[in-house]
Amino acid sequence: MSETRTHNTEDYLRMYRQMVRIRAFEDNANQLYLAAKMPGLTHMYSGQEAVAVGICEALTDEDRITSTHRGHGHCVAKGAEFKAMFCELLGKEEGYCRGKGGSMHIADQSHGNLGANAIVGGSMGIATGAALSAKRLGKNFVTVCFFGDGATAQGLWYEVMNMAALWNLPVIYACENNGYSEYTKTKEIAAGSLIKRAEAFGIESFQIDGQDVLAVNELAETLSDRCRKGEGPFFIELKTYRYHGHHVGDINRDYYRAKDEEAEWKKLRDPITNFGKWLEDQGIVSADELVEINNEIKADAEAAVEYALNAAYPDPSEVDMHVYAGVDHALDYLPGARP
Repeated sequence: MSETRTHNTEDYLRMYRQMVRIRAFEDNANQLYLAAKMPGLTHMYSGQEAVAVGICEALTDEDRITSTHRGHGHCVAKGAEFKAMFCELLGKEEGYCRGKGGSMHIADQSHGNLGANAIVGGSMGIATGAALSAKRLGKNFVTVCFFGDGATAQGLWYEVMNMAALWNLPVIYACENNGYSEYTKTKEIAAGSLIKRAEAFGIESFQIDGQDVLAVNELAETLSDRCRKGEGPFFIELKTYRYHGHHVGDINRDYYRAKDEEAEWKKLRDPITNFGKWLEDQGIVSADELVEINNEIKADAEAAVEYALNAAYPDPSEVDMHVYAGVDHALDYLPGARP
């Protein structure tokens, strides 16, 4: 476990708690699907918690992020609350998007989360646009674009990196390389080096252990500080691993991934377990206190699920709310449309 910049005990415990909160959320979301209580599919983030927490702990509420179809971890790490998230997954009106976004389209702009995105690589343009707005408007916020290794096959990635490099935009492209692009090993779909692709645009690039929350956090703090000084953009390849299949229905995955491989990552590379051991070794917290934290968060998640199950659905009259801008508003954007 790498040691990061100077942090106090509360900083370390918050990082631990945030990772446990992500795992607890995912465990409950998985159970909702298996119990046929949640509409649609969802994509588990379990195993990758150190990436979301390490990066988001380096950001402020004003800083922006864009997320992916595997985005619950990013949402929680950026400040989302359990009740509103579970309500969103269950299509309830108290969800972040009033139940209309679901698992793959949660947005929480109060904490700078511009939204998850079901399209592979779909948020790359949004993140780059947000960074452009920061520069054009003289704002000091940084944008982090989360995406998976499979998204590096999208042409949009190269287009936005070219623009970001030309204009020195305050954006960090964070590629979570969990070893698999849906059902295919990354090495079978991505030729060469991912960081060298970014370097070809003159973008300073890094490869880091995505299971080490302190190492991720130290790098994210450094790069976000440099972005604020006008030194962006940057690219990070974070080596990580997803414990579940591509989505919650991907249960029998022996044909593309061995159970022994999954077991080894969980036993030796689990970001929560390893960080907990580090906290114990440093005398920051005891084993009993870690159990207490885990149990407290587990209870919070279960209570939030129960709340969401009993929450109200949106009124049918809301079916077109937030879908259309309205004629009067739309006319403002059509030159010559008004008499």
